[in-house]
Amino acid sequence: MEVSRHWRLNQQRYQLVGETCDTCGVKLFPPRDVCLECEAPAYELFTFSGRGEVYSYTTIYDAPAGFEHNAPYTVALIKLDEGPIVTAQLTDIMKEEVHIGLPVEMVTRKLTTDGAEGMIVYGYKFRPAVSQPISQPQPMQRELVAV
Repeated sequence: MEVSRHWRLNQQRYQLVGETCDTCGVKLFPPRDVCLECEAPAYELFTFSGRGEVYSYTTIYDAPAGFEHNAPYTVALIKLDEGPIVTAQLTDIMKEEVHIGLPVEMVTRKLTTDGAEGMIVYGYKFRPAVSQPISQPQPMQRELVAV
């Protein structure tokens, strides 16, 4: 990938940025200049939460050129909480654990390297959603004992 193209796509690779239709309010991803629902202009940028669920999935065993080292890997259709469906690779999960309806969240991961000494290209993938935020350790309470 050329450096100029990489920088043009930078925002889309590290965040899920789409557009909102000013007329009907539909959220679009990837960004488009025209709403798919009402065909009105859509120019308002919208950043998606990155959370959703697995809508459908498949495991790739015979990977395309350049991705052979990743095989086998799982690719899923992710229905975002805001509505659109995106295609992405699943990560941080065994293929046996994947199921339709699995809650997932977007993460940034390495996609490819442009040659042995070339640019490393990062982008979005999805992993199982962390069910609860990691809580801060609570201070220990000491019991006072009268002597």
